[in-house]
Amino acid sequence: MKSLEELKVIRDRMQCQVGPRCGSVEEASKYIKMGDADAPDKFVLVCGGTGCHSGHSQDVADCFNDLIKENGMEKDVKVIQTGCQGLCAKGPIVVIHPGGTFYEEVNPDKAEAIFNEHVVDGNVAKDYILREENSDGTNDEDFHFYKKQTRIALRNCGVIDPENIDEYIGTGGYEALGRALTEMSPDEVIQVVLDSGLRGRGGAGFPTGKKWKFACANRGKVQKYVCCNADEGDPGAFMDRSILEGDPHSVLEAMAIAGYAIGADQGYIYVRAEYPIAVDRLRIAIDQAREYGLLGKNIFGSDFSFDIDLRLGAGAFVCGEETALMTSIEGNRGEPHTRPPFPAVKGLFQSPTVLNNVETYANIPEIIVKGVDWFQSMGTETSKGTKVFALGGKVNNTGLVEIPMGTTLREVIEDIGGGVPKGKKFKAAQTGGPSGGCIPEQYYDIPIDYETLKSIGCMMGSGGMIVMDEDNCMVDIAKFFLEFTVSESCGKCTPCRIGTKRMLEILTRITEGKGEMEGLAKLEELAKYIQANSLCGLGQTAPNPVLSTLRYFRDEYIAHIKDKKCPAGVCKALCTYEIDPDKCKGCTLCARNCPADAIIGTVKEPHKIDTEKCIKCGACMDNCRFGAVVFK
Repeated sequence: MKSLEELKVIRDRMQCQVGPRCGSVEEASKYIKMGDADAPDKFVLVCGGTGCHSGHSQDVADCFNDLIKENGMEKDVKVIQTGCQGLCAKGPIVVIHPGGTFYEEVNPDKAEAIFNEHVVDGNVAKDYILREENSDGTNDEDFHFYKKQTRIALRNCGVIDPENIDEYIGTGGYEALGRALTEMSPDEVIQVVLDSGLRGRGGAGFPTGKKWKFACANRGKVQKYVCCNADEGDPGAFMDRSILEGDPHSVLEAMAIAGYAIGADQGYIYVRAEYPIAVDRLRIAIDQAREYGLLGKNIFGSDFSFDIDLRLGAGAFVCGEETALMTSIEGNRGEPHTRPPFPAVKGLFQSPTVLNNVETYANIPEIIVKGVDWFQSMGTETSKGTKVFALGGKVNNTGLVEIPMGTTLREVIEDIGGGVPKGKKFKAAQTGGPSGGCIPEQYYDIPIDYETLKSIGCMMGSGGMIVMDEDNCMVDIAKFFLEFTVSESCGKCTPCRIGTKRMLEILTRITEGKGEMEGLAKLEELAKYIQANSLCGLGQTAPNPVLSTLRYFRDEYIAHIKDKKCPAGVCKALCTYEIDPDKCKGCTLCARNCPADAIIGTVKEPHKIDTEKCIKCGACMDNCRFGAVVFK
């Protein structure tokens, strides 16, 4: 591809494919008149993200394709497997355009009914649409889940076919790269990114433009590299994976722009090998971009050349740290190095290197095309733009959300997430994964941005947000994240390798009813030492879940130690199973399923549990039909 004019030809042609999906039948006719008489009348968008894929969305897509062939409608209807639609709790998801009718939990049987009623007869299949209060389910823009979202990084996820470069171009893709190469100098590109206020979405929040500016010295005189951190390892996090699965070209385009800005000709995407869909779609996207001349030599007829290769990570959490990641790309064991020098000065292969994560890159093309003022119009004074979160845990609408910075936690959980299930009370939200902290109910209305979260002992992190209710034990939550960190420590530095293990031992004793009050002081002392002396961010932030739970839920720690009780009834060593004699019918089902023969009683008489024999496996509670077994 030699010019923006060639790009525009593809874009104009593809608008009749991409444009009608969010519009009406009239808009579809308008696009068809633009020059593509073969454009289908209807599009069936089947979510092909990992969540829906695991729910057999491929079978749903195959079913629609078979029905289209059986009815001879190949020219009228097109099935497209997109990236993540966002509302994972309702998957597999199917959206039919024009109109944007949203169908939930679709299986092949439902797909056939939807096809016959909607695609063939032209009527909404009301039995299968998404059910939401005050919404008829006929347009995804009406759903509470989407209303308060602003999708920038996720703008094309669930909208385009991620394996078709023409569709990305049809939405304006690669225009930013073309403008940068033909209308802007490298320094002007960096200045735009600086002025936008975009901060790294990987967790630390370092200004992206400043990082690029550090790396631009000696442009054209030394070898430089652009790297993408797609080694997403936080438990419950799937933001970067979803972008790569749904819109891989946005990352390739942004990396090429970064390469032009700093004077690099080679990029690497370090992606987890256990993201097979993302890896496959990245490979397809890279091949397509090379074929179109959007990667390789003399892009858009300029003097700029840039290419990208993949490097697969083996799943080590520590390789999300920038120096460990680069060491792994070089073929060595993924271990962090001391800084300075920072990667912008001495990074991959000892050369100046820019490293940003997937979400950060996904914002770049939109900033170049729409401008600084547009991006700065969203967010807060110090945190501009939007942030993507993987919303999970005790919330009705689990899934992928993108919100303007400054949106409150309550809005995310109540308005977008649909609240806590079963009428349970919100207790806390964990942000930042093993590196973050727990936000208690007293900060339910806190605005989400970098500085505000930091002020209460939490952090933004890469974007995992796990919601907890009254049934969660905060001591157990802290133990869970510390177990993860201990397992993932590379072991290079003593504070992290030994210190986190000692902290875990204290927590374990507390959850087993063997803790002492002196242990809390030891936890805090160890935590501060580990934070101050660990080599990399993994160790420096590992104590955060413990410190935040000690700060806001200290009464639960005290209950475990002094009263030998777990208020939430989670820690098995501190709880017992009992049988309510008023509810027990003497059916013997619990006794017959007890592996320890710990249940005593005769037929049609109330039973009892021998606590000395009970191994607390829960089989009695699982098999009781009358709710007679309780865990206290």
